[in-house]
Order: sequence, then C-alpha cells, then structure tokens
Amino acid sequence: MSLVEKAIKKMQQQSQRSGLARPPERVFGTLVNTGMRNISMPDLAEPPVPERIIAIDLTALRAEGLLPPEHQERQIAQQYRQIKRPLIARAQARGADIAQRLIMMASAMPGEGKTFTAINLAFSMAREKDVRVLLVDADTPKPHISKLFGVDGEPGLLDVLRDSGSDVENVILGTDVPNLFVLPAGHRGDNATELLASERMREVLARIVERDPKRIVLFDSPPLLMTTESQVLTQIAGEVVMVVRAGFTPQSAVLDALSHVEKEKSVGLILNQSMDTGTARYYYGYGYGDAATPEADSGQ
Repeated sequence: MSLVEKAIKKMQQQSQRSGLARPPERVFGTLVNTGMRNISMPDLAEPPVPERIIAIDLTALRAEGLLPPEHQERQIAQQYRQIKRPLIARAQARGADIAQRLIMMASAMPGEGKTFTAINLAFSMAREKDVRVLLVDADTPKPHISKLFGVDGEPGLLDVLRDSGSDVENVILGTDVPNLFVLPAGHRGDNATELLASERMREVLARIVERDPKRIVLFDSPPLLMTTESQVLTQIAGEVVMVVRAGFTPQSAVLDALSHVEKEKSVGLILNQSMDTGTARYYYGYGYGDAATPEADSGQ
C-alpha cells in the first residue's frame, strides 16, 4: 500500500471511529428573485441579467472561518492579490484562448482548504473593474459551494450537460457581491464523469466564455486522488491551482496528484495554513513553473 493510500485509509478510519455523522453544512446564502428575465442580450459588453441572485451572508461566512477575520483581512487580501494577478493577466492576454479563462481549483485529498481558497479567490477577483467571476461548483460528488450558498437543489451544470437544448445562462445565478456569479453543480447522476468529459461540456464552456468577454471561470473541483471527475477537469481547464495544506498533505500525495495534470499545463501551488512566517495563517508559496518539490510534510 502506497503512502497516499495509507493516508486516505487513515482519514477514513478516524472518521469511522468517531461514530458520529458529519453535521449538516450551514447555509450562508438565500436565493432571491429579482423580477427580471434572464435573457441573452446582443450587446456583448454587458452580461445576461440573472433572474435570481444569491444574497450572501458575509458576516456568517466570516464567523464560520470561510472568510478571513477582520484583523487579518488586509493581510489576506494582499496575498490573494498576489495569487490572482498572474491568473488574470493570462486570462486577459491578447490572443488568449478559451482555456486560459478556465481556472481549476484542485487538491490532492479532502481537507486541504480548497473550497475556502476558491471562495476567497473568487471574491478577490470580483473586486477587479474588468472581471466578472463565475464560480462553478464542479465538485459534483460533494457540492460544497452549492450547499454553502443554499442552492444545492437548484438546476446547474450537470442538468445543462444532460439537456442539449438548454441554455446555461438560465441556470447561472447572480449574487449580491458585484461581479460574482455562481453556477451550481446541479442534480447528480451516475454518469457525472462522462458528462464532464463530453463534447457538450466543451460547447457549454465555450458559450459561457464567449457570451461575456470579461468572464473568468473558477471551478471548485473534487480532490484529484479521490474521483475521476477532477481528472477530466484538468484536461479542460487552462490553469490548475492546487491547494496543499502545510503539515497535512504527504509529499507523495502532491506528486501523485500532479501526475494527473498534463506537463505542459500551467500549474500553481498554494501552501495553505503555513506557520513558517509569524503572520502566516492561511497560505503562502504560490508559484508557477516546476511544481515537483513543494515543501509539504511527509505525513508520517
């Protein structure tokens, strides 16, 4: 048994020994009808108007630890600026293709802080003047984003992929955070991997990107070593950002996860919850290039 398999088995055993069911996830969003029709407008300078928006409870998100505490907000905001700048630059570069505007948030295993990072990066990108962020819940086995924002029962990505006649714009939800939009995971079936790998998926993503030139799509994906869905997404996204939890993730797991990403793909690493620096609490160590030797604990 490999170190990766041992680490995953240990996590599963600890969960089973607790004898307790995981408490239901709290909901931090309320779906509100705007009274407007979600129509496709000919003026590509403006995005379609969402028929419904999610009112996000930022105070509750902060209290739950999904947003940085107020006394660290400025410091964390600066760190996310450093993360988003190269991503936005590549997405908006002259001649950039569709894939460069598709960013996958990945991790090797559960518990790395990937969803926390995806939410905060989406919020940071949405502050840009010339960017509209579409946060896609592509973690179809465990749609955390959809549950957190109270839209896990809503039609979403998987439903659009099943129905070739449906328009993805009709299931994209706005939020009360300017320039931030959400695409729920939708209703899961047994063929989620095949749907994500289909030509229909590529058509839908092309539609999303071409419909709004200012859109950058951020996927919250399943852990790379746990599902096949995430491995399909690495082939679609032009950018892969992998979250590595300091002192938690075995280095072998990181390397194994990276082996599922094509070598020519642009890959970034975020070292989450590093305590190497006095003020570091959430993440450090983001960078492009050779990602073969991240400084992660061996897990032993």
